[in-house]
Amino acid sequence: MKQYFALLCSFVLWSCSTEPDYVNLPLEFNVPSNFPELAYNISQNPPTTKGFELGKKLFYDGRLSSDGTISCGFCHIQQNAFTHHGHTVSHGVNNAMGTRNSPSIQNMAFQTQFMWDGAADNLEFLPVIPLLSEIEMNGNLNEILAMMKADPVYVRLFEQSFSDKKVSTENIFKALTQFMVMNISSNSRFDKYKRQEVSGTLSDEELAGYALFKSKCASCHATDLFTDNSFRNNGLAVNPLVNDVGRYRLTLLPQDYYKFKVPSLRNVAVTAPYMHDGRFGSLEAVLNHYQMGVVQSTTLDPLLQQNGYLGISLTALEKNQLIAFLNTLTDYQYLTDSRFSE
Repeated sequence: MKQYFALLCSFVLWSCSTEPDYVNLPLEFNVPSNFPELAYNISQNPPTTKGFELGKKLFYDGRLSSDGTISCGFCHIQQNAFTHHGHTVSHGVNNAMGTRNSPSIQNMAFQTQFMWDGAADNLEFLPVIPLLSEIEMNGNLNEILAMMKADPVYVRLFEQSFSDKKVSTENIFKALTQFMVMNISSNSRFDKYKRQEVSGTLSDEELAGYALFKSKCASCHATDLFTDNSFRNNGLAVNPLVNDVGRYRLTLLPQDYYKFKVPSLRNVAVTAPYMHDGRFGSLEAVLNHYQMGVVQSTTLDPLLQQNGYLGISLTALEKNQLIAFLNTLTDYQYLTDSRFSE
């Protein structure tokens, strides 16, 4: 098993040292052997002990929101792979309701575009969207900076984390990025199977599900990240009350109508509800959609309309086998790792 943190001593990482000779230590980052290459240029913002600690503090601090209660961690819960489990769509300050389900923040350093419609293509800019959104955190950067400059813990962390020692918006986003970069989920039973490690055994049912997955699902949920980072129309019936047009909202290209980012399926068994609007409450419901619920439209993905069949042909047995396989993608170590906990 590969380790992502090195040279960590609890009295250094988790405390706020006041010693003048404090050294901010680098964090070791290793790409899991079964993963594709990094997409994020880690050399431009290499994670460090204090940068990570600052990013974690920012991630869980409700004071970044206008009402002082909504943190990033409010909608991204670790035990559910940093999703908003149980909430169809996310809600923020003053209980304002959004229109989309919160995506996970796992393995983001390996991805190129973020949010359901690709609204961000730079990991360091990503936090701006929920932070300033009126229905999420509704934050005010000037007020946030003023709060931090008046907080001696924040002042000390910024001084220890960055060479310019400044409490600044740039350093806020750099620290949050360091926290997200280190959020790697790669130790599920499936990973151990792929890397031929101890306890990496799959049952006959799970192996049958894996074979089905490779033949019927892996074109979109590609590589061991289980996403190809593309945007696709997967045949969901349009909700007339919202009419979320997906990626078209950004590109204004007709071919992007109702296309949403293909989500990673890692830890999918603990991240219900599913789809961009959380309309499905179970994996069974998701597979039923692909079997018999796909709606035809001009931008429907070609993979869902082959050989005269609309959707994906699946028997009851095959659906059970697929779900058995998807359960092997749960990374319990990641879901309980205290390094990422509040």
